Amino acid sequence: MMLNLDLQFFAQKKGVGSTKNGRDSIAKRLGVKRADGQQVTGGSILVRQRGTSIHPGENVGIGGDDTLFSKVDGVVKFERRGKKKKQVSVYASESKEMQEA
Repeated sequence: MMLNLDLQFFAQKKGVGSTKNGRDSIAKRLGVKRADGQQVTGGSILVRQRGTSIHPGENVGIGGDDTLFSKVDGVVKFERRGKKKKQVSVYASESKEMQEA
């Protein structure tokens, strides 16, 4: 006597929904914007940062979002403040009239 079995095998993978990955936020363009020794005008942005990893020094202001900016025309100087901290200062350069005199 012969048994006639009709077996069907189905796929073992269940249905899969859409993935929850695949998103990314836009870059915030943070970082140092002016190099050491570079000439800047008053109001120039020197550093864009989150928190104060670099502190304001002489003739440098700090904005509400911790952006460092120059208060005067001059030359940028990055310096150390103690062992761990860094600061940026702007030293006013003499105007051309004073150099000629």
